[in-house]
Amino acid sequence: MKITVAGTGYVGLSMAVLLSQHNEVYAMDVLQEKIDLINSRKSPIKDAEIEAYLATKNLNLKATTSAEAAYTAADFVIISTPTNYDPQKNYFDTSSVEAVIGMVRRYAPGAVIVIKSTVPVGYTEQISKKLDAHNIIFAPEFLREGHALYDNLYPSRIVVGFPQEDKRLGEAAHTFAGLLQQGALRQDVPVLFTHCTEAEAIKLFSNTYLALRVSYFNELDTYAESRGLSTKDIIQGVCADTRIGGGYNNPSFGYGGYCLPKDTRQLLANYANIPQNLMSAIVESNRTRKEFIAHQVLARNPQTVGVFRLTMKANSDNFRQSSIQDVMKLLRGEGVQVVIYEPGISSAEFEKFRVNNDLASFKAECDIIIANRISAELSDVQSKVYSRDIYARD
Repeated sequence: MKITVAGTGYVGLSMAVLLSQHNEVYAMDVLQEKIDLINSRKSPIKDAEIEAYLATKNLNLKATTSAEAAYTAADFVIISTPTNYDPQKNYFDTSSVEAVIGMVRRYAPGAVIVIKSTVPVGYTEQISKKLDAHNIIFAPEFLREGHALYDNLYPSRIVVGFPQEDKRLGEAAHTFAGLLQQGALRQDVPVLFTHCTEAEAIKLFSNTYLALRVSYFNELDTYAESRGLSTKDIIQGVCADTRIGGGYNNPSFGYGGYCLPKDTRQLLANYANIPQNLMSAIVESNRTRKEFIAHQVLARNPQTVGVFRLTMKANSDNFRQSSIQDVMKLLRGEGVQVVIYEPGISSAEFEKFRVNNDLASFKAECDIIIANRISAELSDVQSKVYSRDIYARD
């Protein structure tokens, strides 16, 4: 079976690697440097399992920038292109998805299109009607950055949405779920088949719950820090309840990254004219948390604040929409000089903030160093470090 994956980010590349264990897979991207890395069996993103599988597994995988080569004669085309949230339109920018659909209609009109990009609730049904296309299904992804292939090898569940009245697409949905199960190492993966719209809602509600959980423990930490209490003791006591559990409970400067900020705002936009309080509170809580963090730093009257890494989490190379960036802007707005240490940036400036990647020099020039997640590299300047990372702070 020929499968084409459009987009080679965390979702697309992990899908391409997973499926190329048993199928002919083409990874399509517009960036030649990413294509060259994949074809030389090197990962363009930081993910231990992807790196290992590319280097050691016999994968039937070819990366290309050629739409004709990628799409022609494909049986399935998986769309995993970016859909960033547009705050002016209150809607995901789905233009990249539609561009791929156009290419598929040109080169492989018989292919089944599987949208894995996150889209607004109702999008798949709407675009199918708009284009008079009867070959589109939706399958949400539930991946962590830096562990995308692992989460495909050991998925929590597989969800595939299709028009329930369409027998052909129903068969295609079951075939696609089978392909995912074939590549996985977990044997007992729960599989759920729904309508496309319910599958889209599953994705947005799942990520919004995760954002809610992050916000809950961040607000717990805000309370504890304000009252001089031990956040760690409180969280350990709360999470000892098995109904609550220990996931997503380490305080941070706020949720960020590829998914949670845009998905929570998109779900909130989908609530237009529908009564709600909680969805608005989740989005607002994240803004309040970042303001609190900035206030706590400013209370120390620093002249120069160092930002140790822009990445959202340890062992990640992603700092898109990281919460620390909003904290930086708040500090700069109060006249504080902010300098960044981020090995992932090769230039001397990022968003008009100065970058100093000489670690010793960076430590020396800063009055305070803020770190969303603490590293052993900061062990010699602990007195300067401000972080809410309870599992690395002690």
